Amino acid sequence: MQKAWRERSPQSRVKAAYQALEVSNDCATAYILLAEEEATTISDAEKLFQQALKASETAYKKSQQTQHMSSQHEAQYKRDMNVLVYTKRRLAMCARKLGRIREAVKIMRDLMKEFPLLSMVNIHENLLEALLELQAYADVQAVLAKYDDISLPKSATICYTAALLKARAVSDRFSPETASRRGLSTAEMNAVEAIHRAVEFNPHVPKYLLEMKSLIMPPEHILKRGDSEAVAYAFFHLQHWKRVEGALNLLHCTWEGTFRILPYPLEKGHLFYPYPGCTENADRELLPAFHEVSVYPKKELPFFIHFTAGLCSFTAMLALLTHQFPELMGVFAKAKL
Repeated sequence: MQKAWRERSPQSRVKAAYQALEVSNDCATAYILLAEEEATTISDAEKLFQQALKASETAYKKSQQTQHMSSQHEAQYKRDMNVLVYTKRRLAMCARKLGRIREAVKIMRDLMKEFPLLSMVNIHENLLEALLELQAYADVQAVLAKYDDISLPKSATICYTAALLKARAVSDRFSPETASRRGLSTAEMNAVEAIHRAVEFNPHVPKYLLEMKSLIMPPEHILKRGDSEAVAYAFFHLQHWKRVEGALNLLHCTWEGTFRILPYPLEKGHLFYPYPGCTENADRELLPAFHEVSVYPKKELPFFIHFTAGLCSFTAMLALLTHQFPELMGVFAKAKL
């Protein structure tokens, strides 16, 4: 299987996976590769993942008993645990795609309960999307209460889902004309602040949610705070925003206000670290060539600042010329007068 993962050709990888199964019929990673690269339907992939689950559970139980014997056994145990978690997560995603959403939610909840220290693999983000599909907003809020914590890494899914829940409380009766006359209520202010927080984390998402830019299939890998993450988030979550009446209207009216809060130039962020300038180049490698990569909005300086800067530069240049060439500048001034 190490050879299979190194092969660049899909046909070679599949062939090597079958060779691995000839050596050992309980090779979980071989079933995983076949499910991802040879299966043509989600149902076929699910069957292969079920075989991988059976094999990975057997290997995990065996290595769990011997993990303390040596460092090599401990490494084997961690590997088997990762394979088991990955297989269960993929089975949950298959169930989600096949419409068995409650089953998918149960698998993910059990997985998070069994392996609570594996929050870095972001299973809770898959859970949030499935719960939104069920419109179980109270459960979504409970998940956010646990994972939208200052000590844990953020993502577009976390930030924008939190904004969606706060927008849901006010969006059905929100009107920009009414808000400009009477001001924002506390609930509306909370929703706007949540939207500003989400936009500061990833400023590319709103244009996809508002369909100002066309969506494409999400890439295999994404970069947090980048255009690739925005594409992936909007691809799976646009339907949830559309389902909440007025949520997209509230987003449309408020998202650009985020950039008035942030300093210029971006020496420091407001709620997060400054937006990294390296994301554009990385996103160009992750996204297809035909896609126009979204870049961080440039903040334009007001006209009077440009005018003042130009006037100061011109005055300084005249002063320098007068100091260096007083006679010539005197003749030039008399000629102009």
